[in-house]
Amino acid sequence: MNRTIYKYLTAWKNDINHRPLLLRGARQTGKTFIVNYFGKNEFSNIITINFERNPEFKEIFDTLNPHDIIEKIVLLTAEKLNTGKTLLFLDEIQECPQAIISLRYFYEEMQQLHVIAAGSLLEFALNSENFRMPVGRVQYLYLKPMSFGEFLDALGENVLHKHILDFENLSKIPDAIHQKLNELLRKYFLIGGMPAVVKEYVENRDILKCQKIQHSLIQTFIDDFGKYAREIKHKYLQKIFYGVPAMIGKKFVYAKIDKNIKSRDLKEAVELLQNAGIVQKVKKTSGAGIPLESSADNDFFKLIFLDIGLMHSLSGIYSETTKQKDFTAIYNGAVAEQFVGQELIANSEPEVKTGLYYWIREEKSSNAELDYVIEENSDIVPIEVKSGKKGTLKSLTMFTEKYNSKKALKISQSKFSIQAPILEIPFYAIETYFKKK
Repeated sequence: MNRTIYKYLTAWKNDINHRPLLLRGARQTGKTFIVNYFGKNEFSNIITINFERNPEFKEIFDTLNPHDIIEKIVLLTAEKLNTGKTLLFLDEIQECPQAIISLRYFYEEMQQLHVIAAGSLLEFALNSENFRMPVGRVQYLYLKPMSFGEFLDALGENVLHKHILDFENLSKIPDAIHQKLNELLRKYFLIGGMPAVVKEYVENRDILKCQKIQHSLIQTFIDDFGKYAREIKHKYLQKIFYGVPAMIGKKFVYAKIDKNIKSRDLKEAVELLQNAGIVQKVKKTSGAGIPLESSADNDFFKLIFLDIGLMHSLSGIYSETTKQKDFTAIYNGAVAEQFVGQELIANSEPEVKTGLYYWIREEKSSNAELDYVIEENSDIVPIEVKSGKKGTLKSLTMFTEKYNSKKALKISQSKFSIQAPILEIPFYAIETYFKKK
């Protein structure tokens, strides 16, 4: 399965001033697979050290001298290491924080060696109070679940994907192709972008087996709770984990999860799940200027889930998405909002962790809310997600008039159209909009 991040890995390899690379992202998003695939295609050989599977390798990093480390790795693995031709892959590196620190010295003393590190719970090691991150000596890339475009490629719809990637084609898409894309979108809503689930569907076209894999992935996340929280916190993590899908698209209120649990305990659980990449905050912002984070309210936010397919699994809404003609309107439009948020993240640059924001105006005379606002160059672009055929663009119009917006996006199941300054973008063409330049 082709992943967009591959071209970024290739650019990293070809950069003569490359730094050791930390590949970050939630569990089961395909980090190990893509590094192995990349290593086999782009290097003569790949040496993999998995600290979870082989904890004895931790002793190698008792020293921070990269030459001594490499010597021991060669002796223990009996594999040749040729600088420039060998990829050293340090997997599950969160199990050996000393190895993360050593990356600094690989950069300073053995820069021509290509080193990639990854880990399922890497964020917890990096955010530890006692951890000394080698700032400026390491490059980051973030891997997310497969986007809708990557899903199309996996299904063998490469020609269709390439066609809609041309922004000029959007206004000329025939009704039959538009309908086909919406049905493929419905399929993505059910399957999602977790590589193991997509792989199962591509190979066997068995949606029931896909659902079983989704259930298994969910159990894997729950099993992980013990790795980053004391036993007493498990119930808080599970409360948030199971409660998030029902609150997507709404202001997150701790009391709606469980009014008998103190908000500070649930707040910590949200932070832990966000560090693990399982949930993502969508922060309220005034939208008055950039960066949007400067006016963001950390205590006033919505949440979206890691993956739309896993959201279906947790919510039990497979049948609704399967049978409803307007499948974007189910779950009060929360599924549509989840998809758009997920696509905004998936199609952002992988070098930085993506922040999501929304805008709300609460006044007695006139309430208004926009699902997302994004930064584009030096402008702020408001986004309204339209599920169903009813409803006005009152909030979008209000925002564009208030801030004199040059552009605004309405994302819906309808075909592409322009009524300046509003562009109506089909759900399936979010990637097209971001890559139109």
